[in-house]
Amino acid sequence: MTRAELVVGIGARHGVAAEEVLGLIRRTLAEAGAAAADVVALATLDTRADEPGITGAAARLGVPVRSYPAKALAQVPVPHPSAVSLTAVATGSVAEAAALMDGGELLVPKRKSGSATCAVARRGTVDVTRASTNGAEPFTMAAMLPPTKHTENAGPDLRHHGDAEVRGLDLIDLAVNVRTGTPPEWLRRRIVTSLASLAAYPDGRSARAAVAGRHGLPEERVLLTAGAAEAFVLIARALPVSRPVVVHPQFTEPEAALRAAGHEVGRVLLSPEDGFRLDPAAVPEDADLVVVGNPTNPTSVLHPAGVLERLARPGRTLVVDEAFMDAVPGEREALCARQDVPGLVVLRSLTKTWGLAGLRVGYVLADPATVGLLQEAQPLWPVSSPALAAAEACMEPRALVEAADAADRTAVDRAHLLAGLAEFSEVRVVEPAAGPFVLLRLERADEVRELLRSRGFAARRGDTFPGLGGEWLRIAVRDRVTTNRFLQALDLALQGLPRRAVG
Repeated sequence: MTRAELVVGIGARHGVAAEEVLGLIRRTLAEAGAAAADVVALATLDTRADEPGITGAAARLGVPVRSYPAKALAQVPVPHPSAVSLTAVATGSVAEAAALMDGGELLVPKRKSGSATCAVARRGTVDVTRASTNGAEPFTMAAMLPPTKHTENAGPDLRHHGDAEVRGLDLIDLAVNVRTGTPPEWLRRRIVTSLASLAAYPDGRSARAAVAGRHGLPEERVLLTAGAAEAFVLIARALPVSRPVVVHPQFTEPEAALRAAGHEVGRVLLSPEDGFRLDPAAVPEDADLVVVGNPTNPTSVLHPAGVLERLARPGRTLVVDEAFMDAVPGEREALCARQDVPGLVVLRSLTKTWGLAGLRVGYVLADPATVGLLQEAQPLWPVSSPALAAAEACMEPRALVEAADAADRTAVDRAHLLAGLAEFSEVRVVEPAAGPFVLLRLERADEVRELLRSRGFAARRGDTFPGLGGEWLRIAVRDRVTTNRFLQALDLALQGLPRRAVG
C-alpha cells in the first residue's frame, strides 16, 4: 500500500497545553493504526493557529500548522457533528473538518480530551478496501467538494519586514536593525570609485578572495550573493531537500523562500518560558535541512556554538544565519570559519553593520560541493560591481577594527536600553540579549506601537514572526540620546493607553 500521508485536525480551547494536544494526537494515531512519522501537518481553525498548545505539538512532531477560517470549515461535511461546535463556529467539528480540507478519508471518528478534539485523515492515494478502525467504511469527501485553498499558519505574514514600518514616513527608526550613520564616508568613497567600472561585467574574484582571507578559508568555500535573502532562495531551490525545518521565532525569509520553492516546511517553535533557548532534541531526526539564526532575529538570543553543532549530522544541511554575528563583541559562538562540521552552511550579510541594505551584498560559507550547487542556481553576474567593491573593502583590517569597535559600542548602548526598560513594570524583555536589538513583551503592544508612532518612533511588530503574537515588539539598539527619547515616548504611550471597559 502507498505510504500514508496523514493530516491531523485539532479543535481546542484557548490555553490548551501542548502536552495534552500531543497526547491526544498520539492516542488517536494509535487507534488508527498509524504512525506519527506519517503526519504531514496539523490543521485547525485560524483563530487557534497560534495557540502554544497547538504550535508546540506541531513543533514536537516537526510538521507545519495549517489554518482555515470558520467559513471554509463550515462548508466541509463531517460525519460526527456537534451542536456545540455548530453554534460556536458554524461547523459540526473543527477537528474533522480541518482534517478533511484536503480531501481523503477520515480514519477514526474525532477523539476528545479535556480541552481538545482530534481527527486523523489520510490524503493522497488511498486503499479504499481498508476499513476504518471503528468497523465502518471510511468517510471521504473528495467527491463531495471542490478543492479548497488553505494557508499555512495564516496569521504570520512571512513577507513583512521592518522597513514596512517606516517606508515613506518621517519616524525615528527603531524597526530596522541597520546601524545608524552608515555607510561610513570611506566606504562611500570606495563605492563611488567603483562606478567608473560599470561598463564592464562584474568580476567577483578579488572580493571572493578577500572574504576567504577574512575567515581563513579556501576560496572554493565562498559564494558571494545579492544579500542573505538571495542565499535563502538559492538554498531552497538548489539543494536536494525533502524535510526542511526552520527554528522559530527567527527571520522569516528562509521559510518564505522554501515555501515559494514548493517545500512543506516544519517549524520548531522555541518557548519564551525557556528564554527561546534551543534544545537540539526538539528538531526532528529526519529533518534534512535545518535553518537557525545566531544571534537570532528577533529574539536577540545567542546560541552556544556547541549546541548548534549538535544539530549537524551526515545527510543534513545545517544553515546558520550569522547576519548579526559581527555585531557581537568577539563574534563568540561563530561557526563561520569551521570546516569540520558536516553539512554546515553559514550565511553572512554586510547589510546591518555597514548600512548596505540598498546595495544587496552578502555571502555563503560552505563545503565546495554545496557552493557549487548554489552557484549553478545563480543567474550570471548576481552581485554588482559596486557591491563587490564594498564587500572587498569591508574585509580589510581597518574595516574589521571598525566593526569590532561598533560591536562594543552596541553592547554598551544595549545595556543602557535594557536598564531603561527595566524601569517599566509592564515590560518584559528577553535576556540576555546579544544582537543590536531587543525583544519585549507587553500587553496591548499593538496599541502601544501606534502611540509610539504618533510620538515619532517606529517599532517592529512581533506578530509576523511564527511563535510570537501581538504582545511582542522588537526595538533596535540606538545611541543613548535616541534611547532616552524613546523611553520617554514609551512612558507616555503606556500612560496614554485608553482604559478598557470592564464587564
